[in-house]
Amino acid sequence: MKICLMLQRRFVYVGHQLAVNLKEKYGVQDFCAYVFIRSGYDFLKQQQDIQYSSLLLDEDIHKQYVDEKLDLGYLKKLEQDYGLPNLWPYIEVDRVIRFNQLVREYPYNTPKYSHEEMMRLLQVRAKALLAMIEKEKPDIILTSIVGAIGSYLLTEIAKKKGIKMIFISTTRVGNLYTLSEHFSNFTEVDKLFEPLQKSGSQAPLYEQAKKLLNDFRSSPKTFSQETDYYRQRADRLKQLDFLLPKKLGKNFLWQLHSFSQQFRSAERYDYSFIHPWSKLKDQLRRKFRNLLRPVSYDAVELTEDFAFFPLHFEPEIATSLFAPFYTDQLNLIRQIARSLPIHFKLYVKEHPTMHEYRPRSYYHELKKIPNVRLVSPKLSSLELINNCRLVTTITGSAGWEATQLRKPVITFGDVFYNKFSFVKRCREIEGLPYLIKDQLDNFHFDEQELINYIACILSESVDVNLAYLWEKESDLAKKKKGSEPLAGLIYNKLIKTS
Repeated sequence: MKICLMLQRRFVYVGHQLAVNLKEKYGVQDFCAYVFIRSGYDFLKQQQDIQYSSLLLDEDIHKQYVDEKLDLGYLKKLEQDYGLPNLWPYIEVDRVIRFNQLVREYPYNTPKYSHEEMMRLLQVRAKALLAMIEKEKPDIILTSIVGAIGSYLLTEIAKKKGIKMIFISTTRVGNLYTLSEHFSNFTEVDKLFEPLQKSGSQAPLYEQAKKLLNDFRSSPKTFSQETDYYRQRADRLKQLDFLLPKKLGKNFLWQLHSFSQQFRSAERYDYSFIHPWSKLKDQLRRKFRNLLRPVSYDAVELTEDFAFFPLHFEPEIATSLFAPFYTDQLNLIRQIARSLPIHFKLYVKEHPTMHEYRPRSYYHELKKIPNVRLVSPKLSSLELINNCRLVTTITGSAGWEATQLRKPVITFGDVFYNKFSFVKRCREIEGLPYLIKDQLDNFHFDEQELINYIACILSESVDVNLAYLWEKESDLAKKKKGSEPLAGLIYNKLIKTS
């Protein structure tokens, strides 16, 4: 069996340690990899644990577009074979190429590339990825996320060529992760869940799932471990604590280190490199924006009838991939507000990590909508969910929390909890007023359905703090040890039974 690893940005380090576990514990010998950042590519070239049969670097492919001649015939054939139904979704999901974000801080959104250049960038990636697949012929492509032209394109190529595409997905239940053949839902969990729904029977881990659900209801906690930290920082004075002598000195030394690294790094010429000067400039703009233009939030009246819409973090796959036609959250809020019963308010709460990034003009536009209340990001979303009549969300964790708290939910994108009979997805905006009326007047919550689904998650997942291993852990040995449960899950689900 050959496994191709798709290693987007810093996932390369934990992804490699996962491969080492598969080799040492379960005898998997053949690996190739598609890597996105040069430092990760260099790491894989220098390590001695695994001999990758091919290493493809996205940054090197990217540079080929300069000399690539645009071939519209090739792109039309590519669109015929892999269009969704056209090729624009591959570009729109890539925040760097489409908006020049990541290298520049949100809300910057001016593309660096022209329409023709974007087509050539897609073209060179398609040629390179198809050539790699033809050469390597992997049995499985394993990844954690889709967020770029190449990763989305490889996902669809694998699907059309009959290669098993496997995503390591967070279940949003503690630190449980599962394997799925689709990036936005849990295919293995659904395979267990659907027969239970048809038969009306209870899952084997039903009582364990019931206890987990009751524990959440008795002491609700948000899914993200960092939410409380950012909620406390949604304060004007907190945003200025970088001026404290201790932090100011530390920040100055960090800036010196960053500029020094830039001049020595081979990545400084790469398209996704975040230049320290641009980063510093964007940070200063953000800090002064928070200092000079504080936001005025509306009062909360929990006794009134209201619906709740939590703003999403941007840019993120929750909107660009799971709901590509609802990326304009401001316009979506307008549509929700006008679809509510006349006496309802729509409470809109900023994502705690976006408070300092969102331009103040955005909030001013929100406050122009008559029945919208813009509430402080310092407030607990769980308190608002508990007291609202309806939760509306694109694909956020607030919708999952609301289902566990027996609240009606309407979603606008592709997310795993759409599986529930009592969660409604809005696909056509003209039908939203009727969908809202139906959820308010005819909502029927099914406790057994929810518990069965959680039980299926417990059966098909392992406990691993992947977010920490990915983003914060620097010790490779600890990354390897921490990823062992995932390696076992991959072996048992994909390799042992093949």
